[in-house]
Amino acid sequence: MSYKILTKYIKDVSFEISDPKTYFLLEKNIKNYRFVCDIKSKSIKEKIIQIDMSLRLAPKQGGTSSGFHCSVEHSSIIQLEKDIKKEDLEKIVLIKVPEEIYPDITDIIVFLFNKSGYNKINFGEKINFVKLYETKKLQK
Repeated sequence: MSYKILTKYIKDVSFEISDPKTYFLLEKNIKNYRFVCDIKSKSIKEKIIQIDMSLRLAPKQGGTSSGFHCSVEHSSIIQLEKDIKKEDLEKIVLIKVPEEIYPDITDIIVFLFNKSGYNKINFGEKINFVKLYETKKLQK
């Protein structure tokens, strides 16, 4: 491994159910939402990088959020163990670290739902960070 995570923390959490109608419809309508992921990084100092990953539930194409909002922003500080090529660094930032912290973020979201009275929420498939990376690379 050419990096190690020095620390990771929750940077921001937003969970909003605006009214009782939204609350009662949400469990039935959760299948109409999908995870949207955004990853940003910045250099802190030599060989130290901050990676911010934001994960939010958004309505699938054509849907509306109708009084519900859920997002978690998670930060990881990594240290590179050696000089690495630009492409390898991109893979660390956009694939390796997100794959490693994705379970933590989804656990936070499941916790929020559980504490809000939803015990049978199923979010469907996991984000494929390799596929996401390759798709973005083709778009360049």
